[in-house]
Parts: sequence; structure tokens; C-alpha cells
Amino acid sequence: MVNKLSLLAKARELADKASRAPSGRAADTVLGGHEKRMRQTVVAMRAGVTLAETASPHEVTLLVISGRLWLESGDDRWSAREWGYLIVPGEPYSVVAETDATFLLTVGMA
Repeated sequence: MVNKLSLLAKARELADKASRAPSGRAADTVLGGHEKRMRQTVVAMRAGVTLAETASPHEVTLLVISGRLWLESGDDRWSAREWGYLIVPGEPYSVVAETDATFLLTVGMA
């Protein structure tokens, strides 16, 4: 059975939640769980909000759905905008929303 999801609709829904959330963020895991080999989470952040530094021993990618953001790792910083795709380095990283932004974060699982 195929499950269908509109990333744009999900991103709009979460952007609305993020605009009202005290943290300025909202997220929904659209694929994942203990039985899956990857986890995909749609994240929305208001401009200026940071997703705190995190690390993963697995492969991580980030696909910007809307807005502009920065991916930071150590002293390095990469910019991405709508439909930009970043392969996250295998080191601790954080995400900073330059504008209101939504993105799909994919994390490989063991």
C-alpha cells in the first residue's frame, strides 16, 4: 500500500503551528520508528530560531521546502534556500532559520 503526503501542505501546516509556538518551531515525523531504516521529519522554524546542535552516527540530509536557512557545523556554515539539498557532515550540526523556513530532515537509522 502506498501512503501519499504533500510536503508543501505539511510544511504549511507546521509553519502555521511554528508561528504560534513559544519555541518558534514545529515538527512532525512523517516516516520513522524503531522498525524503519530511516526517519523523515518535516520541520518548520520562524526566522532567527535555531535547531540546537545535534549529532548522528548515521547519514543525514536536509531538503529545504521553503525559506532560507543555515546549516552550521564547527567553524563551517552553508546556506540553503527553497529546494536546496544539503548532505550534512558527519559531525555535530545545528540549523538556523534565516527567514521563516520549512525543511525535510532525513536521518538514516542502524
